[in-house]
Amino acid sequence: QVQLVESGGGSVQAGGSLRLSCEISLYIYSSYCMGWFRQAPGKEREWVAIIDPAGSWHADSVKGRFTITRDNARNTLYLQMNNLKPEDTAMYYCAAATSRGKVVAGRPDYWGQGTQVTVS
Repeated sequence: QVQLVESGGGSVQAGGSLRLSCEISLYIYSSYCMGWFRQAPGKEREWVAIIDPAGSWHADSVKGRFTITRDNARNTLYLQMNNLKPEDTAMYYCAAATSRGKVVAGRPDYWGQGTQVTVS
């Protein structure tokens, strides 16, 4: 069974940086689409960034501040978050799917358990 395990969350002051990591327990083909989502209290889960062999995309709310990357050799997905704002406070989840459409629709094949990011 595939497991996605996030790490790197924490509490930081506005303007600070964090790097989230998502380790995948089994080999995920480089053709898989992977993404980061977040959910703040009382709000719906929203996608933050997506990456697949065709490229990467970032939500307008984080563009220029967050960067998604992946290391296929290490089966690890990353999210570098700079210039963090209080509105970035949320539980962050990584996700993987066989197609970009599934990730964009918020219906990936696999979810991680989440890591909390708090910006004050």
